[in-house]
Amino acid sequence: MEAMKTSRRILLAGLAGLAVAPSAAAAAPAPVADDTTVAEERFARMIAVAHAPDVTCARQAERYADAHWPEYVVAAKAVLNARA
Repeated sequence: MEAMKTSRRILLAGLAGLAVAPSAAAAAPAPVADDTTVAEERFARMIAVAHAPDVTCARQAERYADAHWPEYVVAAKAVLNARA
C-alpha cells in the first residue's frame, strides 16, 4: 500500500511541475542551489524523478534527479508557495 501512495505522490508532483514549470521558468532565471531550502530541494527532486526519461528504472530515475533537480526548483518553489 505504501508503494501505491509513493507512486501517487510522484505522479502528482510531476503533474504539478508540468502545470507550473513553463510559466514559472520563463519568469525567473536559472535557480541557484545555495538559496534552496531542504523542502524545495526534496520536492524538486521528486518532480525530476517523475520527469525522468525512464521512470520504470529506479536507478536511472534517481540519477536523472541528481543531475537535473536544480532545473525543477522554480516549479517546486511555486507549488510550495501556493500551498502556504
